[in-house]
Amino acid sequence: MGLSNNITAIVNFLALLCSIPIIGAGIWLASKPDYECIHFFRWPVVLLGVLILLVSLAGFIGAYWNRQGLLAFYLFCMALLIGLLLVLLVFTFVVTRPDGSYTVMGRGFKEYRLDGFSSWLKNHLTNSRNWPKIRTCLPESDVCSKLNQRYFAADQFFAVDISPLQSGCCKPPTACGYNFVNPTLWLNPGDPMADPDCYIWSNDQTQLCYNCNSCKAGLLGNLRKEWRKANVVLIVTVVILIWVYVIGCSAFKNAQTEDLFRRYKLGWI
Repeated sequence: MGLSNNITAIVNFLALLCSIPIIGAGIWLASKPDYECIHFFRWPVVLLGVLILLVSLAGFIGAYWNRQGLLAFYLFCMALLIGLLLVLLVFTFVVTRPDGSYTVMGRGFKEYRLDGFSSWLKNHLTNSRNWPKIRTCLPESDVCSKLNQRYFAADQFFAVDISPLQSGCCKPPTACGYNFVNPTLWLNPGDPMADPDCYIWSNDQTQLCYNCNSCKAGLLGNLRKEWRKANVVLIVTVVILIWVYVIGCSAFKNAQTEDLFRRYKLGWI
């Protein structure tokens, strides 16, 4: 195996390693409680990472055993996958840029307005077709019930930074003026006219604020927060992948040149 093929095999191995954080980021996203209820958002990143792993493995095999056709296939597919990853990064950055959160005085957590998020997220997740399925799923998760296991006093609960989903779905908006009993039980609203969600709130543990606009906003807030974290990993990985790909292209070209000279010396040309 020539020097250029050795280099190609090494960079393909590095590309294979780069697929691991992509798969890890996808699994981390899929493991989040909100993704249990948004099935079509769960696996695209994992699938992309697995494809990069398989293509990198094909490239490594092609370089190690000097299979030029397999290397060409690797370079074509890897360019396509890097392009898809870049499109995914740009898309998620654009749709998660608007932030519907706002600070509540005297609270460690933020609350969320649906109007503050991107139109794409609202149209695809909180529409009349998808939201009923998500709303049915949310009470089956432990998103709200685990709050009751952690926080018992009002001062303790008000000081904690709960997730956007918990802020929007598990309690009424602060503006309503409800009195705290426990994180999912609130009584006697002081200002029920302050927000339409004040009338929707229910102490029924299967209802809570799952029908509220604040719950929809909290779900979008969770998605935004999680995608922003995942994007940091994906950006670093795609930069490394592009660097590895450029080196791989150069090594592939050199390998072809070496092969041409070798044939010439042997009198094949």
